[in-house]
Amino acid sequence: MKRVQLFEFEDFSWFPSWLRTCMTNLIVILQKMMGIDKVLATLIADVLQKTSAKKIVDLGSGSGGVMPLAIESLHRIAGFEDIVLLMTDLYPNEELVKKFNTDGNDKIRYNEMAVDATNIASAPGGLKTMVNSFHHMRPVDAKRILLSAQENAQPLLIYEMAENKIPILIWWLLLPLSLIIVMLMVLCMTPFVRPMTWQQLVFTYLIPIIPICYAWDGQASLPRMYALKDIEELLPDLRDENYVWEYDQATKANGKKLGTYIVGFPKS
Repeated sequence: MKRVQLFEFEDFSWFPSWLRTCMTNLIVILQKMMGIDKVLATLIADVLQKTSAKKIVDLGSGSGGVMPLAIESLHRIAGFEDIVLLMTDLYPNEELVKKFNTDGNDKIRYNEMAVDATNIASAPGGLKTMVNSFHHMRPVDAKRILLSAQENAQPLLIYEMAENKIPILIWWLLLPLSLIIVMLMVLCMTPFVRPMTWQQLVFTYLIPIIPICYAWDGQASLPRMYALKDIEELLPDLRDENYVWEYDQATKANGKKLGTYIVGFPKS
């Protein structure tokens, strides 16, 4: 398997939630610039057409990420105007739950109860999605997620915004330069964060904790991602005549490749 198990700061339970939110704010800006919300909307619409799901249940939502934007893009596609998004997490943040559940938008909600992504049966019914979070799972947990979706006949869409293509030796050699480039990107992206907080400003420009953590996590996530050949290794043991698995590179409307996806859904 090409995937390498490195650490990311946001994986640790001691990592401050406010710092994790600040980093997520930057990820959302980057994903919006890349058009990932539209790519996700197209993928979601395709899976919804193949299933009877009327709700999207996002697993491992954290502070929301790009999914709210993706749902807005989905609502602009004819026939999907009423699809509802329910975000979930193993450790729901009370402030975020309150934010999403009191903003007046009844089509985007945050589940107050804990949901374990490795146990699909514990999640509410609907199309399950995992966006840029599958690479956090070790192979044994990744298989457990896929198997759980299949055993419970639940549709599942996994999306990762990048691909694990670069050889690990080259990744290590280029790492110092890559970290510097990403940290400089953080300085440029921060003014576009909304809502802006004093933590986002202070710990970006005065005490650069956010640029350092964001740069490392962003670079460490690349070798942690499951390459297409890795996915081939995960799926053979899960083949079932009543369940369909598809995986490939995702594409934008102009045909440009942008990330990878795994889709699973019951034939019925």
